[in-house]
Amino acid sequence: MDIKEIKRLVDLMVGADLSELDITEGENTIHLRRGGAVVTTTAAPMAYPMAAAAPAAAAAPAPAAAPAVPAAENLVEIRSPMVGTFYAAPSPDSDPFAQVGAAVSADSVVCIIEAMKVMNEIRAECHGTIAEICVKNAHPVEYGQVLFRVRPS
Repeated sequence: MDIKEIKRLVDLMVGADLSELDITEGENTIHLRRGGAVVTTTAAPMAYPMAAAAPAAAAAPAPAAAPAVPAAENLVEIRSPMVGTFYAAPSPDSDPFAQVGAAVSADSVVCIIEAMKVMNEIRAECHGTIAEICVKNAHPVEYGQVLFRVRPS
């Protein structure tokens, strides 16, 4: 497999919005991951930087209303369990599920992530107060991306 073939695979990944791709061709195996490195396994592993791939969506800065949170605090992070689109409220006309300063419990719904036209309610799974909202409404999120930071109670 040559560089042109790898670039074509990366372009296909970006076009299909895939985050990972594994291909085996005879004894050669290639594993592509957006936002990371490409490793081709043949007789000796070779690594290629993913400069050609579109970078994975980064966490958007917190909304302007959210105060900056000191890094020294021991905050619990609520992370995205999937790739999708972040929605802060059940509908455009509704109030958001969670706001900075709001108390949450383990069963509190803090947002919705839409994936493949399915609306998935994301629960806090911790007790405390929302200290920071790390994603803007209707923005894409990646698996494991921090959505909220909660000050435990």
